[in-house]
This record gives sequence, C-alpha cells and structure tokens, in this order.
Amino acid sequence: MAHRQLEGTVWACHLQKVHHYCPKPLTSDLLSLLGLLECCARCMVGAPFASLVATGLCFFGVALFCGCGHEALTGTEKLIETYFSKNYQDYEYLMNVIHAFQYVIYGTASFFFLYGALLLAEGFYTTGAVRQIFGDYKTTICGKGLSATFVGITYALTVVWLLVFACSAVPVYIYFNTWTTCQSIAFPSKTSASIGSLCADARMYGVLPWNAFPGKVCGSNLLSICKTAEFQMTFHLFIAAFIGAAATLVSLLTFMIAATYNFAVLKLMGRGTKF
Repeated sequence: MAHRQLEGTVWACHLQKVHHYCPKPLTSDLLSLLGLLECCARCMVGAPFASLVATGLCFFGVALFCGCGHEALTGTEKLIETYFSKNYQDYEYLMNVIHAFQYVIYGTASFFFLYGALLLAEGFYTTGAVRQIFGDYKTTICGKGLSATFVGITYALTVVWLLVFACSAVPVYIYFNTWTTCQSIAFPSKTSASIGSLCADARMYGVLPWNAFPGKVCGSNLLSICKTAEFQMTFHLFIAAFIGAAATLVSLLTFMIAATYNFAVLKLMGRGTKF
C-alpha cells in the first residue's frame, strides 16, 4: 500500500513538472515500519477483546480463589484443633474434608488455566470467522460444532461455579459472625448480653459434631482468639477467596455471552461484528 502511494505521488510530480515540490522518497526502513504498523493495526482490529478481558479475569480469579482458599482451609484446621477440640476423633472427618478440598483446588486451578487458554484461542478463531464471514476465513461445519461445544461447556461450568460461589460465602459468613461476637465482647456497652454468654460454637455450623468438647469458646477467651494473627489472616483469606470466586464467575459469564453471540452470528445470520 505504501509503495503504491509513493509511485502515485512521484508520477503526479513528473506530470506537473514540479519536482521541487515532490516529497522525498521513503526509505526501505520507513516502509518496513509502516508495514509493521499496518500489520499490528489489523491484528488489533481482529482481536477478541471480550475474550481477552475474560481470560485475564479468569486467571486472576482462579489464582486468588485457589491460593487463598487453600491457605484459609489450612488456617481453619489449626484453629479448630487448637481452640475448639482437643480430641482428634471429633474433627477427624473435618480434616479429611479439608484435605479433599485442597486436592480439588489443585485440580480446579489446572483445569481453569487450560480451559481459559482454549477459550481465548476459540475467541480468536470465532472473531476472525465472524469478521471475515464473506472473505478468506469462512468458518466450517466443524468450526461451528466446536464453537457450539464450547458454548455448552461454558454454560455448564457457569452453573457449577454458581454453586462454588455460594459455598465460598459460607466460611465468610461464619468468620464474620465470630468477628461480630468478638466486637460485642470488646465493647460490652453495645450489647445487653453478658460477656460470658457470648460464644462462637463450631458445632452450630456443622463444623464439629454435637458431642465434641468443648466445641465452643466464650467471653474473653473468644476475644483473645479473634486478636490472634492466625484468625485475622484466615478471615481475610476467605474474603479474598470469595472475591476470586466472584471474579471467576464474571469471567465465565463474559465468555458465555461472547461465545454465544459469535456462534449465533455464524449459525443464524452469517455475518456480524467483532465481540
């Protein structure tokens, strides 16, 4: 394109015989730079920005959820065995569940990083097919089937992750209630109940069986637990894991909307714009 413009300009100058007004010929380095810029501009125009944003958000959310969730579960294990029960049989089942969840977290992180990369690649393919539906990059029946498969899988993952998001709010709720009780103990003027009757009972939330002893901590002992760095760190880690689950859910919804839109354009309309 740049060569054509240069030839046209020089030819016009020769016709008018006004060579002193002609622009200086472009060097090969400048032509190469213009070609590189034109190529970059075409790549940017064809980029699936929705998929790029969703991929970054997915990686961030999964890393936050899995990393913070793993450490928060470890902190919960230490708090239970240190303050709420001295008998290992009381919390043996809980420890097994925590360890199982930690292994599930490892698998979840690996799966979502791989699936996010696949969705990004599918986004590049589908966006190019949508933009060039009448050009050189027409999609095939296999491509349409692949896009439909990704739409279905992403929809199912979104439904499953809704449950994960809801479950990640449960420990935040438990720790928030415990922290609120500690605030009432620290400032007794804000409540009419006696300090000794303000307790955090792990058995009430199903964390420990009802025959666990002591199973609960009350009064000043509970306040001292809330002031420990271990409790504060675990509470904030669960909050961070909850935020990570929310970010992952938003990314899955973005993936689902973008993939559904592009597939609908390819399947029904046969033309469309980038999304």
